[in-house]
Amino acid sequence: MRYIRELHEGETIRAIYLCKSKRTAETRNGKPYDNLLLQDKTGTLDGKIWDPNSNGISDYDEMDFVEIVGEVITYNNNLQLNIKQLRKAQEGEYILADYMPTSEKDADAMYTELLGFVNKIQNNWLRQAVEFYFVKDEEFIRRFKNHSAAKSVHHGFCGGLLEHTLSILKLCEYYLSAYDILNADLLYAAAMYHDIGKTKELSAFPENDYTDDGQLLGHIVIGVEMFDEAVRTIPDFPPKLASELKHCILAHHGELEYGSPKKPALAEALALNLADMTDAKMQTLKEIFKDKNTTEWLGYNRLFESNLRKTSLS
Repeated sequence: MRYIRELHEGETIRAIYLCKSKRTAETRNGKPYDNLLLQDKTGTLDGKIWDPNSNGISDYDEMDFVEIVGEVITYNNNLQLNIKQLRKAQEGEYILADYMPTSEKDADAMYTELLGFVNKIQNNWLRQAVEFYFVKDEEFIRRFKNHSAAKSVHHGFCGGLLEHTLSILKLCEYYLSAYDILNADLLYAAAMYHDIGKTKELSAFPENDYTDDGQLLGHIVIGVEMFDEAVRTIPDFPPKLASELKHCILAHHGELEYGSPKKPALAEALALNLADMTDAKMQTLKEIFKDKNTTEWLGYNRLFESNLRKTSLS
């Protein structure tokens, strides 16, 4: 198995990868070519088939496992694969676990740590609402532990949603130690719930793509609906408290143009937004810098609106 992370410019390889996506395009001369996104557990790689009608290229589609022969090149400071031969791989030729990007951290250990934050919630109403999913719903727990936090950009791997949520909780723990205007119970519960809708917004691996509800509603609205489902099982849940937690979910992207229906109006909602933004951007940088052992400039990045590079200090 040649993992994508191990590839180097100039080598010719034969390997099996998951065809994550397939798009047909045309060159400036009007000649068709295929644009692929190949994936294994170490990452993704752009692939190009410049002659899709060649005898060496068999029929294939998105989400197929394909054996390819191709040359690794560098284009715009990123590796790319020029594919000369391709065939659809058969079951038994690959091990599924080799193709699912996975958190470097142990999922069971992370979940145990996350449950420690559940135990910090003293408010009985909020504690029950959190336990509805994170303690009592075994199917949800299994899905949450293995889910990604995004289709791409940050935490787009198995266990990514759990890793991201735990990071948010830890950042919120610091905010609570520094700013006494924050309510710990509301902030911890909101952090637990803020991305819960992603378990329904995105499909499980290997697809990790938007579901119909993900396209039509999005994880913020889905998260509010899931919280409502929990609240309906808890007699006499205070309406004002329910609205405050819903507001934290609705406002956690901070700005209307980033998908939040409301801007933060509570201190806890602002703290959650800042924690979410911090972890998302720092993890994105981590993934951009991963395996780039250079202090050369990496080029303009649209997300950060800046040219990026690593520090010169090791």
